[in-house]
Amino acid sequence: MNRWSIHIILKILTSAYLSAQTVSNQNDTPPAVPQEFRAAWIAAVYHIDWPSKQGLSQAEQKKEALAILDKLYSLKMNAAILQVRPHADALYESKHEPWSPWLTGTMGKSPGYDPLAFWIKEGHARGIEIHAWFNPFRALSNKDHSVSKDHISQTKPHIIRTYGTMLWADPSHPDTRTQAMTAILDVLRRYDIDGIHLDDYFYPYPSGKLSFDDGKTPAERRAIVDAFIQNLYLSVKKEKPWVRVGISPFGIWRPGIPEGIEAGVDSYEHLAGDSRKWLKNGWLDYLAPQLYWRIEPKKQSYTALLEWWNKQGTRPVWPGIATTRIQSKEDPGRPATEIINQIELSRTIGTHKNGHIHWSVRGLINNQGGICEELSKIYTHPAAVPAMPWLSQTKPASPAATATSQKNQTIVRWKSGDFSKIAIQTRQGAHWHTTAIAPANLESITIQTADLIAVSALDRYGNQSNPVILSPK
Repeated sequence: MNRWSIHIILKILTSAYLSAQTVSNQNDTPPAVPQEFRAAWIAAVYHIDWPSKQGLSQAEQKKEALAILDKLYSLKMNAAILQVRPHADALYESKHEPWSPWLTGTMGKSPGYDPLAFWIKEGHARGIEIHAWFNPFRALSNKDHSVSKDHISQTKPHIIRTYGTMLWADPSHPDTRTQAMTAILDVLRRYDIDGIHLDDYFYPYPSGKLSFDDGKTPAERRAIVDAFIQNLYLSVKKEKPWVRVGISPFGIWRPGIPEGIEAGVDSYEHLAGDSRKWLKNGWLDYLAPQLYWRIEPKKQSYTALLEWWNKQGTRPVWPGIATTRIQSKEDPGRPATEIINQIELSRTIGTHKNGHIHWSVRGLINNQGGICEELSKIYTHPAAVPAMPWLSQTKPASPAATATSQKNQTIVRWKSGDFSKIAIQTRQGAHWHTTAIAPANLESITIQTADLIAVSALDRYGNQSNPVILSPK
């Protein structure tokens, strides 16, 4: 039994019973396992989240990564969105691009291990999905940074454009799109990731009187980015259809939409980000608009924007929420309850009321404004990552499971099968509780004895099997 098997057992034994769902005493069938995407972004660039600073050893980097994953697990969260390609570099073993300087301080220098493989192994051991986050077209966040000889700025200078202090790979050039797609599909094929994630950086944000020199009109740029997004989605689904494709655009599609909303940037016009089209056309599995504003201000109302986005398509809209703005320089008076209220709203607005992403994990690690204590009040039970019925509605087979009681404890055992996770629900009296969602390969778990135990399999699409109902003996 590994360290995480023991940790999960102890966690469940010492936890209070979680969010109750009432059924009649005569009903021996549990409700469906609750679903909610509870994720956090983990940014490498400029040491925003991980690694926290330059010069950390391999052991120190791993220790920090484990602390992040442990925090997510303790909060009953289920996904991490890890930045793996900040600017045409790699936080993983790559034959196509150099090692990221955010790992060692030197571009091209190996950290001595494969960070992405480590995150996947440890994340999956805790039942946490790992979504690989790529910046497709940014070549360098600061043109004065040192680069290795195999960086795109050296190997393909014909596609590089200087924009203020940044270097950008021209999205209109086929070589740029090929480079980005090659990197993404390479990771998809070689790593057991759960998602591919892009943020809002397609064309650079406007800065003063600077102009991006590619000779294209805004409409032509949008057509280029649209084609890239569609091709990415189709390519991912061809290789591994269960891997989710998510995009987190600027939170306002266009100024004045919906009515009364103001913005200093027009992401549709300036960034070539027609994210509403991607949502309408189903070129993604979830959209995570960056809704970093408060609920109340009408000019950038979180509520008004979330309601509008949810009307633009049928795929899930899981808002990005700015946890790091709690008691921050950007928003000194923001309380932790602002984030709690935003999560509660995300559970009531739209068709898919089941997801959100924290920007960023640093706010959780630092427990800004007591946010972790507040989250414990609303993350009261484990939740499964939501299903994707537009891709698959086939239930996995029910697991072969048994339950054996020992005093006030019960050992639940199952055999691994064609599924990725196991959900454990328990009933005491008239109440069903979601007690645990564990990796399928764990194959056993110890819980407090209950009147009834339901064991369900969850596949990579999020589909739930019919439960196996066990009466501990």
